[in-house]
Amino acid sequence: MTSGTADLQAAPGRVPPTLRLEGVSKTFRATRALDDVTVEVRPGEIHGLLGTNGSGKSTLIKILAGYHAPDPGGRLYFNGTEVSLPLAASDFRRLGMSFVHQNLGLLPSLTVLENLRLKQVALAPRVHLNWRRERAEAQAVLDRYGLDIPLWRRVDELSAVNRALLAIVRAFEEIREGCEASGRPGLVLLDEPTPFLPEEGVKRLFALMREIRATGSSVLFISHDIDEVMEITDRATILRDGRVSGDVETKTASHDDMIELIIGRSLGAAKARPETARTFAPGLSLKGLEGKGVAPLSIEIGEGEVIGLTGLIGAGYDLVPYLVFGATPATAGELVLDGRSLPLAAMTPARAIAENLALLPGDREAKSGVGSLSIADNMLLPDVSDWFRGGLLRNRAMRREAKRLGDAYEVRPNDPDRPLSSLSGGNAQKVLIARWIKRKPRLLLLDEPTQGVDVGTRARIFDAIAAEAAGGMSVLCASSDAEQLARICDRVLVFARGRVVRELTGAEVTKDHITQACYASLDRPDRSPT
Repeated sequence: MTSGTADLQAAPGRVPPTLRLEGVSKTFRATRALDDVTVEVRPGEIHGLLGTNGSGKSTLIKILAGYHAPDPGGRLYFNGTEVSLPLAASDFRRLGMSFVHQNLGLLPSLTVLENLRLKQVALAPRVHLNWRRERAEAQAVLDRYGLDIPLWRRVDELSAVNRALLAIVRAFEEIREGCEASGRPGLVLLDEPTPFLPEEGVKRLFALMREIRATGSSVLFISHDIDEVMEITDRATILRDGRVSGDVETKTASHDDMIELIIGRSLGAAKARPETARTFAPGLSLKGLEGKGVAPLSIEIGEGEVIGLTGLIGAGYDLVPYLVFGATPATAGELVLDGRSLPLAAMTPARAIAENLALLPGDREAKSGVGSLSIADNMLLPDVSDWFRGGLLRNRAMRREAKRLGDAYEVRPNDPDRPLSSLSGGNAQKVLIARWIKRKPRLLLLDEPTQGVDVGTRARIFDAIAAEAAGGMSVLCASSDAEQLARICDRVLVFARGRVVRELTGAEVTKDHITQACYASLDRPDRSPT
């Protein structure tokens, strides 16, 4: 493919799209990940890209990033000019494209100044650097976007909000000068920037995106969060099963419209909340649980009851599952189970598993799954000793069981021998929740179980939790997602400074009530540290 003037410029007076990816397909062996996909981002537009895990979003982004070459036939136009695929690293600055990937691409051991000026310094034909000038230019960048972050602060000392904003500002600055010189708009691609941000951080991020739009440049915003896409974007493209299922004007589309385009069906109306709290048979109880960041906590958990734990960032609710499971040492407290008292200060993950407790951590990659192991190994890891016979591991039987579980939990692709790391985030989460639920635990401990997964996977996880709770499994779910808690919980405990300050039951368990309760506490901690 050669570069040249495209038909997009042929119509007199027509402003070409900033980016047009046209007729792009991508095949991996027998799997067609993308099938004739066209996406167009206009100048001065915030454009959303949505789809379930496995819909082709990641493949599309990797093609735009030059990581994958598309199948023959696909074309890329940037500001009306056709550009050869795959893109080389040197193309992005020339074209005016910049990426902010999920890992942000910052160097945590370096300062804000060093991260901001790294590429400029590396490209400068100088032996000795004028650090006074570099500091002045870096400060000018922060001032331009209203960011009050000390230049000397190391990145690993920043809050999640400021790390994200720093990465986005750096990405835009990488293309700004070139865009101003050429008079053509640029494009910043944001890949899932919000899952780890508190609400105030999302608002600051959106304000920055609007500033970028006001310059005439564009943003391609990849997200699982329908509400965020509807709030911040002008238009959105939805992928399903590797194809474009719709292009919508987000200001006029409804939430239900978006869901149907994403998963191909309606999720149906949410069940009405009972006016009074349901009653449960006695199950188990926590008594006087203490640990770093958690004051003495006592909870009675009914058989089959789902209890949510929430609060503002830093409130301590997210520490509770790890203290109960022994993944983080507790300093005091006991778990009363079947009339037996288990000291939580002596609890270990091995003991917790032996007592039929289960924990699904929030950090899938680092704390929950083993990416290099297969789907079958990850699913059956806690019970691997059960699969030995005569000293030999029954690999064929393990694969059959993993295949059965994969079918039940709609894992795609359902190949027991595939490494977990090859799956999308939502499909990996299905594997990991299947691992624990198949054991029928007495108590399932969850930390942000649907963080960073698509709407279809959320629904599948919600259904699995509801089905097991109906069978008597008790659940403690720590989450900052008020909508999720309202969907699955019978009670919600709101934390501030490590203590429960509010309990919501019955008709109070709604998204609005949960959000209001989190902000209503006079003891709430500061959620925006630098």
